[in-house]
Amino acid sequence: MKLFCKNFWEDEQGQDLVEYALAAGMVAVAAVAAMPALSTTVSTVFSKIGSIINSSVT
Repeated sequence: MKLFCKNFWEDEQGQDLVEYALAAGMVAVAAVAAMPALSTTVSTVFSKIGSIINSSVT
């Protein structure tokens, strides 16, 4: 039993998967946090482009 516990404690198999999942979760949280500011900026840029196109067409 003691050997089983020692082997179980020292086993690192599957550790990479957990690390990748945590990293992906952090990226997802950062992306969600950045979306409102980014969407406002993109909307402003497209509005300006649209007004420039409309003024040059008429």
